[in-house]
Amino acid sequence: MHAAIRDLVRDGDTVALEGFTQLICFAAAHEIIRQRKRDLTLCRLTPDLAYDQMIAAGVCKKLVFSYAGNPGVGSLQAFRRAVEKNEPRALELEEYSHFGMVGRYIAGAARLPFYPVNSYVGSDLPRANPRIRQIQSPYGDEKIYVVPPLNPDVAILHAQRADKNGNTQIWGLTGVQKEAAFASQRVIVVVEELVDESVIRADPNRTLIPDLIVDAVVVEPFGAHPSYAQGYYDRDNAFYVEWDTIAREAATLDAWLDEWVYGVENRAAYAAKMRARLEKLKPGDAFAEPINYGEYKA
Repeated sequence: MHAAIRDLVRDGDTVALEGFTQLICFAAAHEIIRQRKRDLTLCRLTPDLAYDQMIAAGVCKKLVFSYAGNPGVGSLQAFRRAVEKNEPRALELEEYSHFGMVGRYIAGAARLPFYPVNSYVGSDLPRANPRIRQIQSPYGDEKIYVVPPLNPDVAILHAQRADKNGNTQIWGLTGVQKEAAFASQRVIVVVEELVDESVIRADPNRTLIPDLIVDAVVVEPFGAHPSYAQGYYDRDNAFYVEWDTIAREAATLDAWLDEWVYGVENRAAYAAKMRARLEKLKPGDAFAEPINYGEYKA
């Protein structure tokens, strides 16, 4: 992880750490903080605790996002301080709807000049964000809203498993990991487990990201905690509640960063220190039904 972040995430980059409820790469967020990257533009559909931590650490100058919050709990406290008080630094905002962000990634992945989004009709977002624009439909008299493509410098994605080449498999809830990967210039995949290529080939429908667009594969067990990885560990719901208290004051948040980010060498040390808590998150079994792909005979 240290080498991947050092070599592929540069000061001033636009960075997307995507994941939807599960597979949110806190390990990468912590390494970015630990290496004191600066002036990053952070993109995500639903920035939550990982981005709150990066904002508190001062690595973020701009947030490109849709909903931002501590899911099921309330506001992001460091995010609020940055917006309301410019602490620890001013934060530039570029806000869209969820589907507006999806459309931006799709346009970026397909190298399109824009993406049409019908749901902005009647919304105040176009007034808040001048990058949401109206154009004349080429097929009728109506005007349509469009959003610009999003092409991050780096996408960082967490997944259950990959092979050494970067063929990456995800199951359970997915977000826009595939679109973000194809839209980005560089891609870091962080996985719970590295498997042989034969395992990937045996179940090709789970392969969301192909090796041809992957620049680095990092093996990082528990790399998504306190988020979850379907089949590996459950969501640490208690942590999300605790974070509201931790982050409410800058001093207590900084103390948490000192202990759990700056104070540990890497994610393995974090997991070792958190082991008793992580042990409680082991899920039960819920196996999928086997599928016969059939053997090809020339």
